[in-house]
Amino acid sequence: MDRRVVAGGLGFAEGPRWRDGQLWFSDFGSRAVWAVGDDGEVERVVEVSARPSGLGWLPDGRLLIVSMEDRRLLRLENGDLVEHADLSGLATYMCNDMVVDAHGRAYVGNFGFDRRANPPQQPRPAEIVLVTPTGEATVVDDEVMFPNGSAITPDGGTLIVAETFGGRLTAFDIQPDGGLANRRTWANLPGRFPDGICLDAEGAVWLADARGRACLRVAEGGEVVDQVDTGRNCYACMLGGAERRTLFLCIADGSEHAGARTAVIEAVEVEVPGAGLP
Repeated sequence: MDRRVVAGGLGFAEGPRWRDGQLWFSDFGSRAVWAVGDDGEVERVVEVSARPSGLGWLPDGRLLIVSMEDRRLLRLENGDLVEHADLSGLATYMCNDMVVDAHGRAYVGNFGFDRRANPPQQPRPAEIVLVTPTGEATVVDDEVMFPNGSAITPDGGTLIVAETFGGRLTAFDIQPDGGLANRRTWANLPGRFPDGICLDAEGAVWLADARGRACLRVAEGGEVVDQVDTGRNCYACMLGGAERRTLFLCIADGSEHAGARTAVIEAVEVEVPGAGLP
């Protein structure tokens, strides 16, 4: 597959989302959210001092941003950031990716442990926190090993979560109140480190393999049915473009190299369009 560079000179791109003809993403290096259109012009949306990660929108179009280091969910109001929810009492460690459903309910993951502590902490289960459109937060699962990229099926009934240190994708039924039930393994992926994910119209998941230098298309059950080799680690992906057939890839050497500004977002065209959320 022929890849093209969409944006370069980045610190570490995360949380790519396609909306209103633009690719939106967070960048650890600049501690800001950015958007880039088909013309290649990159626009700074807003700075997030405690490092931005997952992105999503409320039904009325207001942007939600995960603020990692202080474990908060922020809301962009008329150009200013305000606190949507304080997750510091619910999330064990730094928050990361999330998905927002059609009702404006956000599902936010977190690391669960500090792998850079001295001595390093060992991986342990972490929480998925549900935040309502009005900012009420509650834990809806606490058995996920590094909950990371998340996606919601087109019918709004299923949440799929990447467990980076669990080497699997896990699915839940979304209840009418936003709670989660019927926890089950959607795909076992031994030796893989699933990070950001997105769904396509055939029900497959594209997942960034954070250590595998590839983006994989996986069918339910775990069969890898397609693969894009990225040469460097791939941390997130998103299907977008006019027909949702453009696969955007966030590629970097690692978040610890954010200051070097060597990360890029690349794009490749695929046959099956995107579906569901994000």
